[in-house]
Amino acid sequence: MDEKGPNKSIVILGNGISGITTARHLRKNSSHSITVISEESPYFFSRTALMYVYMGHLQFDHTQPYENDFWEQNKIDLVQKRVQRLNTQEQTVVFDDGNTLAFDALVLACGSLPNKFGWPGQELKGVQGLYHKKDLENLETLSDSIATATVVGGGLIGVELAEMLHSRGKKVHFLIRESSFWNKVLPPEESAMINLHLLAQGIDLHLSTTLDTIEGDATDRVVRVHSTQKETFDCEWVGLAVGVSPNIDFLKDSGLALGKGIQVNRYLETNLPNIYAVGDCAEQLEPQAGRKAIEAVWYTGRIMGETLAQTLTGNKTAYQPGPWFNSAKFFDIEYQTYGKVSALANPEKESQLYWGHSKKNCSIRLSYHPYTLTFMGVISLGIRLRHDYFDRWLQTTTSINEVIQDLTQSFFDPEFTPNYMTDILNEWETQLSTLAPNP
Repeated sequence: MDEKGPNKSIVILGNGISGITTARHLRKNSSHSITVISEESPYFFSRTALMYVYMGHLQFDHTQPYENDFWEQNKIDLVQKRVQRLNTQEQTVVFDDGNTLAFDALVLACGSLPNKFGWPGQELKGVQGLYHKKDLENLETLSDSIATATVVGGGLIGVELAEMLHSRGKKVHFLIRESSFWNKVLPPEESAMINLHLLAQGIDLHLSTTLDTIEGDATDRVVRVHSTQKETFDCEWVGLAVGVSPNIDFLKDSGLALGKGIQVNRYLETNLPNIYAVGDCAEQLEPQAGRKAIEAVWYTGRIMGETLAQTLTGNKTAYQPGPWFNSAKFFDIEYQTYGKVSALANPEKESQLYWGHSKKNCSIRLSYHPYTLTFMGVISLGIRLRHDYFDRWLQTTTSINEVIQDLTQSFFDPEFTPNYMTDILNEWETQLSTLAPNP
C-alpha cells in the first residue's frame, strides 16, 4: 500500500499496545481511513497498570495515556463491538449483532486469553485470571467478600495477583508448580531471594504444588481448592495465572493459517492477502535465533505495530525486535533483564558473574561467552539499569571487560541510590583476573 496511491480502509481488531501503535503510526504517515475495534473498552489503556488501580495507586482513567478526544482529532474511528468471525473472501468483519464492516487491509491485534486447563470447578464464581478490564471489575466486585485467596501459577501475573490481594489485607496461598519461584527464568540465587521475600511479605508460599480441583458451594461460589499433593486450602477467590494463549478461536474457519497463534512471516503478513497480525496473537514462522515464535510482551507488541505501519504506508519493513529485555516487580524488588542469561548456564556456551548483597534484596548477574568474552546479557534485582547502555552493548560486539568498566554508568540515577560497584568488583576480582579468551 503506497501513500501516493488511493486511500485505503484499514481496520484494526484490538486496541492494545500493538493495535494502537499501528493506528498511531499509520496516522503519522498517511491519510488512510483507520478504524479500531475493541469489545473490551472504547479507549486504549495500559494493561500492565491494572494492578495499581486495584491497589489504589491509580484511577482507571489514569491508565489511559490519551485524552478521549485524541482519537477524533486524529481521525481514528473507534468501534466497541464483538467480532464473531471474518469473511475473508468479501474482506469484511462480522459482528455478533449481524452487522459487517468492510476493509481493504485488516490488522489482527486480538491479544491473548488466560489459560485454563480443564480443572474441575474452574468456571465457578470467584475463579478468574487478570488480563482484561472486566477481570479487574469482577475482582473489585468480589473483593469485600474475600478473606483468603489462592493464586495458581508462579509467573509475573501470579506474583502481581499475590501483591494486589495482599495490599487489601487478604491472606494469600501462592501455589507454584516449580521447586522455586520462576526458576525456569531466574538462576538459583535470584529465585531463592524472591522465595524469601515473598515469605517475608506474609505470602503463604507453596512450592512444588499444583492445582487439582476447585470446590464450590450451593451458590457455585468457590470455597476451597485441593492440590495434587493432597493439601486443601479454604478460600473465597482463586486467581489462575498459568500463562496466556493467543485469542484465535473465532478465526478457525477463516482460512487463516493458524498454529498456536496466527502465523505470520517476518513482514507480519498472514497467508491471506491484505491481512496481517501483530502482538500476542502473532506466531512468527521465522523467529530470530534465540527468540520464541510468540512473545506476549509489551515492547515487542509496540515494535510490531511500528513495523507494520511502515509496510502499510508503502515502506515494506521486516520485523526486527532487537535484543530481548523485560522488567517487572516482585513486591518492592525491581527486576530487569537484557539479552540472554540462562537459569542454568551451559559452561561450554555461557559464563556468568554474580554478585548479591549480603543483607539487602539486590543482585546483579552478567552473562558472557566463555571463549570470545562477548557480553551476552544481564539480570538485576533491586538495581535499576539504563536500557540504552545494554541495548547498545548487545547490538555490538562488546567485551565483558568493557561492560564491567562502564557498569557504574549504566546504573540508573546513582546520585540517589547506593553505588555497589566497589563491593561488586571486590567479589568479582578473582574471576575478573582470569578473564582471557580460551585457546
